[in-house]
Amino acid sequence: MSLQLSQAKIAFVGAGSMAEAIVRGLIQTEVAQPGNIYMMNRSNQDRLAYLRSEYGLNASSDPQTKENYLAGADIVVLCMKPKDVESSFAELRSQLRENQLLVSVIAGLSIAKTEALLDTHMGIVRTMPNTSSTIGLGATGMSFSSNVNETYRGLAIQMFEAVGIVSVVDEDKLEIVTGVSGSGPAYVYYFMEAMTQAGIDGGLSLEDAKQLTLQTVLGAAHMVQHTNEEPAELRRKVTSPNGATAAAIEALDRFQFREGIIQAVNRSAERSKEMGEQIAAASTAGKSV
Repeated sequence: MSLQLSQAKIAFVGAGSMAEAIVRGLIQTEVAQPGNIYMMNRSNQDRLAYLRSEYGLNASSDPQTKENYLAGADIVVLCMKPKDVESSFAELRSQLRENQLLVSVIAGLSIAKTEALLDTHMGIVRTMPNTSSTIGLGATGMSFSSNVNETYRGLAIQMFEAVGIVSVVDEDKLEIVTGVSGSGPAYVYYFMEAMTQAGIDGGLSLEDAKQLTLQTVLGAAHMVQHTNEEPAELRRKVTSPNGATAAAIEALDRFQFREGIIQAVNRSAERSKEMGEQIAAASTAGKSV
């Protein structure tokens, strides 16, 4: 009988906000059991106590307990910060098993480099979730190593569907996924900052400017979702010739708004790749010392 996510033991290496978001989704959607979830960090006891109290899961920073968590896990999720990869991988290298599934949430670090740094041939899932996962509206890009079987593919997809949508892509597309959806919420927040400031500058109260901006962005997103129309078509429908909206779009074009967004997405993708290469270089140097 194939493994079900409800029976799978899942160990999270790293207990930050993204790890918590995934755990919250798993528990709230009841696709995983709190007793089968293990979270670990290096030393933050207050954080671990909060996670135990809030979700009823297992959490520890004790080395032997962490080793036991890993030994019993079916799925190991790497959620550590990039700066902790070198030291964490050094500890994990001897503790992981070939029949476990490894899920990486480390931006930019390729499957091949993960295999090399951990000296493993276990199945690896590389993911790029975004911060909206914390409220169950995330967007996750996902790629698989060639040796991930159908059961584990299904479990990985189910895990991240608990916090939003999943797009399975070829691994060489994950950097652009980072540029579009990984960093994407920040572009929207930046846009909202500017909209709010324009309202204040025009005489609106801070509260009115914030609420009008929020509802406008929320409404526009829902229009795209519910009508299934292309954003370009919806934009054309509200842009009357020589009207106020047309004048606004012309102003955005003068400041190369479209080009700026495209450049932002591409630069985020480039930086993600650079970060992965830096992690790999530092870890490789550490192994050779």
